[in-house]
Amino acid sequence: MDKVIDIEERIPTLRERRRKRTNRKFLALLFIFLIILMVLVYSQTKYSKIQSITVNGEDLYEETEYITASKLDVGDSMWSFNTEEVAGDISELDWVKNASADKKWLTGVEITVEEYPAIGYLEKEAGYQKLLANGYAVELPVDKVDGPIFTNFETEETRLELSSQLEQLDPEVSNMLSQLILTEGETASANITLYMTDGNEIRAKLNSLAEKLDYYPSLTAQLEDGQKGVFDMEVGITFRSYDDVYGPPKEVVEDEETEQP
Repeated sequence: MDKVIDIEERIPTLRERRRKRTNRKFLALLFIFLIILMVLVYSQTKYSKIQSITVNGEDLYEETEYITASKLDVGDSMWSFNTEEVAGDISELDWVKNASADKKWLTGVEITVEEYPAIGYLEKEAGYQKLLANGYAVELPVDKVDGPIFTNFETEETRLELSSQLEQLDPEVSNMLSQLILTEGETASANITLYMTDGNEIRAKLNSLAEKLDYYPSLTAQLEDGQKGVFDMEVGITFRSYDDVYGPPKEVVEDEETEQP
């Protein structure tokens, strides 16, 4: 025969379950309230604000240039900005190849930049400017020229083609470049004259420069000792000595003083 349980016997059990559920709800609400309270208190303290902004990888410009571009200031809320948007703003600088921004230790921001490398120096009337691989001329004074000089490269098209050609060169050859002069034209197929550190001169087309200069070491190896001249690489590749091109050097004759009787 089934046992009959009186409802009065079950009431204490139901009450206990109800009390536990009520306690759990209260604890959950209390926890949420404390979290909100902590967030409010935290947002009013210095620990919720930017206390330091550091920049890594800068060379061409001072770190203040990058901090200004980031649109961040010490004292701003750590939670009022998006790191990807900050990196995007910095990447819009003409000389920046890549950029990233990270939040560090709750109160710090770390900005890391990768600048375009310099490929040489653009000659201007007032001096020289560093020319970067993306064709951008750095608008800062140059104290020392320690690379090839580029003359008459006034258009962005010729500067970009120049950068593309130099990137393809073997380091052995690129290290021998002294000066590149754009002599005719303002497009990628412009005529250029190169002066090498070993004393030779090269005449070539800009858009075929890398292809032709690949042969330069083997060509100079075939010259007689001390022989210098002009390599014409505009169409094929020919060589003429400086004597043939410019004539033999003129001798300097000093006038002898004669005594007057």
